[in-house]
Amino acid sequence: MNQIPNSSTLPRDFVTLVSGLPRSGTSMLLQMLAAGGMEVLTDGVRAADDDNPRGYLEFERVKSLKQDASWVGKALGKAVKVIYYWLADLPLEYRYRVLFVRRDLDEVLASQAAMLARRGTSDSTDDAQMRRLFENELHEIDDWLARHPTFSVLSVDYQAVVDEPLDQARRINTFLGGVLDERAMAAAVDPSLYRNVSRKP
Repeated sequence: MNQIPNSSTLPRDFVTLVSGLPRSGTSMLLQMLAAGGMEVLTDGVRAADDDNPRGYLEFERVKSLKQDASWVGKALGKAVKVIYYWLADLPLEYRYRVLFVRRDLDEVLASQAAMLARRGTSDSTDDAQMRRLFENELHEIDDWLARHPTFSVLSVDYQAVVDEPLDQARRINTFLGGVLDERAMAAAVDPSLYRNVSRKP
């Protein structure tokens, strides 16, 4: 079993980015990394709620990357959530390893609808239109990442993490340098928290 790393054993020459669509499982991945021994850059501004009872682990300054990216250099050796539409705003002088979470779009849309319903709001965009929008935007960001070698990308399937957390923890750990505690990462995955799961054949 891997030992929990200290700051001297973690790779310091890249920033670990956890990305994907909203409601795709990015918070789950950050919880795994934190359990495995990686420091997560978060400010606690967005508190845990019924939709994410273990917290969102977000960092508000990500939303203003286009105006201020001065914090990025301080994120070397750490993990930070950057939803897909902000990736292109990151400064290219740093190296990044991206854990890009892929989740069934029906599940993403169902999770968003459930979240909005709990908040007493709704989205006028129908599911078919939103699906096309997501598909187009994911295609665009995949192309953009492929054209920028400062980004290394590992696609992480949400359902695979829920079903086989230890196998996926090993895969993620290898991608990030092999120093994280894989069993602790796997133990951080609580399937009971992950709703709107599709069980397609």
